[in-house]
Amino acid sequence: MSAAADALPFRRHEPALGPSMGLSVVMHVVLIAVLFFGVRIQSTPPAQVMVELWDPPPPPPPAPVVEVKPPPPPPVVKPEPEPEVKKPEIVLPEKPKPKPKPEAKKPEPKPEPKPKPAPPKRDLAFEKQLREQAMAEQKALDDQRRRLDEQRKERELKDLIARQQVDARNKALATWTDRIRARIRGNIILPQDVPGNPEAIFDVALLPSGDVLSVRKRKSSGNAAYDDAVERAILRSSPLPLPDDRTLFQRQLELRFRPQDR
Repeated sequence: MSAAADALPFRRHEPALGPSMGLSVVMHVVLIAVLFFGVRIQSTPPAQVMVELWDPPPPPPPAPVVEVKPPPPPPVVKPEPEPEVKKPEIVLPEKPKPKPKPEAKKPEPKPEPKPKPAPPKRDLAFEKQLREQAMAEQKALDDQRRRLDEQRKERELKDLIARQQVDARNKALATWTDRIRARIRGNIILPQDVPGNPEAIFDVALLPSGDVLSVRKRKSSGNAAYDDAVERAILRSSPLPLPDDRTLFQRQLELRFRPQDR
């Protein structure tokens, strides 16, 4: 027996060969089925879907909002305050305040002397220019005052001469008028019973030769007889005396007469 066994070829014993073979066959079958059904699914045409679109219905109107007012709160009744009972005030005597101690005065600090600024440098040329300008202005003022004084004196002299001339002319006219009135008074025949010393004024027009051109009574003395006597005397005295200075001659003269004039 042992010799026959040793003569047969050696065989390996595999106990799990059968189940593994069966599992392999099952997996191949499943794989083939998956491929088959997958190809069928991809080759089928897609189904068409019809969809109809409609507008949505309008929303319903909002319901009216009714405000509900809360009922008014009940009136609050304030409790009446209890009458205060005043406690008697006890006045305690005030303690005397301690007298403040006199504070020692601190010595005031002495101000430090400020350094004096250095005097500015003098500009001699500028000072000389200022002096010359001031002298020129003073000279101009003096000249202006002198001219004003001269003009004032000249005006005063002219006014004095003019017044003197007017006075001399008035005096010469008065002298000429007095000579005329003296001649006319010599020819007046006074009427009797002339009361008082009334004045009569006459305007007399003269020619350059002294002849009387006209006589006009400006103011009556109140006595017609005396007025007529004076007018006749003026006409009777023509020609009247002429002034010594012929430049003083006037064609119109105002002559005044009173009965008691001499």
